[in-house]
Amino acid sequence: MFIGRETELKFLNDKYNSDGGQLVVLYGRRRVGKTETLREFCKEKPHVFFSCTQTTDRVQLQKFSKQILKENIPAKNYITEFADWEKAFGAVLDLPYGDKKKLFIIDEFPYMCKGNKSIPSILQNLWDTQLRDSNVMIVLCGSAMSFIEKEILAEKNPLYGRATGIFKMKEMGFYDAAKFFTAYSERDKVIAYSVLGGIPHYLRQWNPKLTIEENIKQNILTKGCVLYSEVDFLLHQELRETPVYNSIIEAVALGNTTLNNISQKSLIEDTSKTSVYLKNLIELGIVEREFSVDAKIKEQANGNRGTYKLTDNFFRFWYAFGFANFSQLEDGDVDGVYEYIVKPELHKFASVAFEDVCREFVRKMQKNNELPFRYSKMGRWTGKTTIRDKNTTNGLRIGETEIDILCIDQKAENYLVGECKFKKEAFTYAEYLNTLAKLTPLKEKTQFYYALFSENGFDEKITADTKSSGTLLFSLEQIVNYS
Repeated sequence: MFIGRETELKFLNDKYNSDGGQLVVLYGRRRVGKTETLREFCKEKPHVFFSCTQTTDRVQLQKFSKQILKENIPAKNYITEFADWEKAFGAVLDLPYGDKKKLFIIDEFPYMCKGNKSIPSILQNLWDTQLRDSNVMIVLCGSAMSFIEKEILAEKNPLYGRATGIFKMKEMGFYDAAKFFTAYSERDKVIAYSVLGGIPHYLRQWNPKLTIEENIKQNILTKGCVLYSEVDFLLHQELRETPVYNSIIEAVALGNTTLNNISQKSLIEDTSKTSVYLKNLIELGIVEREFSVDAKIKEQANGNRGTYKLTDNFFRFWYAFGFANFSQLEDGDVDGVYEYIVKPELHKFASVAFEDVCREFVRKMQKNNELPFRYSKMGRWTGKTTIRDKNTTNGLRIGETEIDILCIDQKAENYLVGECKFKKEAFTYAEYLNTLAKLTPLKEKTQFYYALFSENGFDEKITADTKSSGTLLFSLEQIVNYS
């Protein structure tokens, strides 16, 4: 059963139903579900779907010819293989689809280009002279994101400016991912999402009829299961020097977020080398560089600023629990690793993903016009500001802190401060007062609103206080079940 991807399917169908030729580029990291989405889009539409392989140009053309000559086109009566790529691509115009759009999908297009560097030029010439004004839709799909962005879409490349649609697919958000385990409790949906993230391939390995514990043991920590070797397989496919990348990813997964700390933990003396490794991981969609939501462009341009985090929840889980205890797992001590390593830390581990869930919840609220104002940017805030300190005269002092969610409107006149608590106790009154204290110096010129997100409810004092203050309180059930 196909789940989610409504936005991607709408985009593709809108292009399909548009007049004239359509040249669409759909790309994203491996395992994100591009091929499955395209297969779903092609259902009940006449089409040709060609999947490129890592092979020689001659063999690629042979396979391409075989695929398209299965269709009822005139050339099938005379040849068994096209002489060159220009004739092969041109055959798209002969597809016998009547008034319907001639739909042609090329999956893993970068493989084709690496076998023959002239492919983009051939396609560009054919597009400009024939295909652009025809009832044709060509979709070029690929997982090599840096190749797509630098060699296909970038200026001075043959296909630059020809695409009529460009869509970079990302992993599913929480609300789509949760559809893979609908019978779970709200808490377990968040925990399962914190383990698997929104990659469809990972989600399909999960058995929703089993508990979280059973799934982690059977489908992640047991040698021989798909997810046990997934990370190693993916890294070897995409990168060289995998031992170095393993050290860097593990350092980030364990909470080292600055360039210096990552270098030290990875035992790489030259931070400039670490920066290059991190850049490659960013291009693969595994790591991202994060700045405080109010960071200026100048700060973001500074290579030494910002913090690094893993974007993939499963990578984060594997490096925190699997990779770190690989010897025990290789020995088959699955129960021991789960009982003494995973189980005591799993709930705390899920708190990071809960913040992401809350941000997605806020984005959905904005779409439904349910926030006090319309924000233009939203994210985590970090820096020095006022924090509570009962030992000072006014109960405040300046210190380093962070805000889980900060929404700011276009003119920076309205702020929404959000605090997320995924823990087994209620949101305490002291935590509430700490939230109110942050960014106090800005309150003279700015309208502040507050939102609290809690797994286990709120202290009675908070509930009483917020009746008059207007602070928004959201329970786990409200967040997870929001539509």
